[in-house]
Amino acid sequence: MEEQKEMKLKVDKKIWKEMFHYFKVFKKDFMILVSFMVALAATDITFPLLTRYAIDNFVADGDYAGLTRVAFLYVGLAIALALIVLLFIRRAGKLEVEIQYKLRKDAFRKLQRLSFSYYDKNAVGWMIARTTSDAQKIAETVAWGVVDLVWGGTMMLGVSVVMLVINWKLALVTLLTIPILAFISVFFEKKMLVSYRNVRKINSRITGLFNDGIVGAKTTKTLVREELNIEEFSEETHNMKKTSIRAATLSAGYLPMTLFISAVGTVLTLFFGSNMLMGGALTYGTLVLFITYARQFFDPVLELARIYTEMISAQAAAERVMGLLNEKEEIVDDMVEEKEDYGTIKGDVTFENVNFYYKEGEYILKDFNLSVKAGETIALVGETGSGKSTIVNLACRFYEPTGGRILIDGEDYKKKPQKWLHSNIGYVLQAPHLFSGTIKENIRYGKLDATDEEIVEAAKVVRAHDFIMKLEHGYDTEVGEGGGMLSTGEKQLVSFARAIIGKPRLFFLDEATSSIDTESEAKIQKAIEEVLQGRTSFIVAHRLSTIRSADRILVIDKGEILEQGTHEELLKRRGHYYELYTNQFMEEVGMDVLKKKKNVS
Repeated sequence: MEEQKEMKLKVDKKIWKEMFHYFKVFKKDFMILVSFMVALAATDITFPLLTRYAIDNFVADGDYAGLTRVAFLYVGLAIALALIVLLFIRRAGKLEVEIQYKLRKDAFRKLQRLSFSYYDKNAVGWMIARTTSDAQKIAETVAWGVVDLVWGGTMMLGVSVVMLVINWKLALVTLLTIPILAFISVFFEKKMLVSYRNVRKINSRITGLFNDGIVGAKTTKTLVREELNIEEFSEETHNMKKTSIRAATLSAGYLPMTLFISAVGTVLTLFFGSNMLMGGALTYGTLVLFITYARQFFDPVLELARIYTEMISAQAAAERVMGLLNEKEEIVDDMVEEKEDYGTIKGDVTFENVNFYYKEGEYILKDFNLSVKAGETIALVGETGSGKSTIVNLACRFYEPTGGRILIDGEDYKKKPQKWLHSNIGYVLQAPHLFSGTIKENIRYGKLDATDEEIVEAAKVVRAHDFIMKLEHGYDTEVGEGGGMLSTGEKQLVSFARAIIGKPRLFFLDEATSSIDTESEAKIQKAIEEVLQGRTSFIVAHRLSTIRSADRILVIDKGEILEQGTHEELLKRRGHYYELYTNQFMEEVGMDVLKKKKNVS
């Protein structure tokens, strides 16, 4: 997983540079915010100068008219300050929302485009955290924290310049503590970065446990895993608590130390400034200005210390989000020139010396060859892990061969866009996923511009219409999250209707009936036979009784075709298929006998 990759234990300029390049679309907003912060810093710097001017020129002489003029200037600056702060908060808040929106939109778009291999390697919780908590952390830091850096930097630079111009000796005394602050920052940097990375890693795991606990609630109860799940979740939340406390403790230690050092700087300014005042080298107004500037100089230092810890935390999030956004898409179309129409698929599918592995050197398929004619139904049988589903996934271009070619109608399918192939595919899984919404909406996913009449027709073809019409709201029935309001067989029928409504030329069934009862399977089997007519079809089968009518049955073992032929031909050979079929037949007979005995008793 991404979170396990080794990362540098320091503020990574490359990450921040990359992130700001990504946010260049907000350049105008950043420039406006920066101008607000520069104006705010300039206003803050002007107040002590006015105070010095008033003390040295009007207070000593009791010039109330002069003090009144200065007071009006103060009020004007205060109004300007309030207006700048108001505009800044509005603009920064808007920018934070827009950054979150962009990050989440782009991250979701990337996840939709990544191939299956990415989902194989990364946990659901990890991916959810990238688009939620990490995106929020980055948006907060970039919109508020980074811009505050500009204010802090401008304040420190402006105050330093003014102090050096007015009295360079006292200015050097005031700035004497800066090297100590730099040393403390370096000391705390690595420790805080490690802690915040650990916080975000554990947060990803907790998000994953939340997801598993909700999605797998039924499985949890049937396996009586409630206490184990609670124990596992409690352990992770306990780790989260310890890690978060450590991160907070480090931040809490860093900020008070900078506060103490800033107080030392103010004391030094007061002590040496008072001596200079008594020696006649300094005016009262200048001493007040330096004491005020000493506080103003270290206020941004404290703010920068806070922002620094926020940036350390945000960097851990940025590394993961930018890692996701930069993830290479493994399946890329090779077309030299894109066309509007690539023609219709006839249905010929050919594997030419195809190699495939998930891990280099560990081949699932090696020099695999297969030629399927248009309209032919191919059944794939074999033990778990033999390569059946891999063949289907390669034919669908969910993965691509690591060697060799796959041809559709005699042409390498890499030379045409993925959308062209996928829009001509009907695919039904063992555990079909239904989206939250109505039955009608779920069927329409297979063809977004389908009319209500087409939806009903598709449901009739797969024998789903009757059960749908028995529901109170018919096609407008809400299926619930993941189709939880329907039975397994009903969900399967809806997924069949969704798969055929677009009239695909290629049809794939991956263990589509293995998880339903035999009565439901009998109904679905009739629908399957009608659906497969005239279409090139691949059926990965667990129950061999469902594939007897296939044009060709392939027995797959370790990525190789051991046998192939019709059901009758393979039984006559008394080979691997015969052994698989008879063993399964005896198991089913045994189950039927047990059921009858239970019914009698």
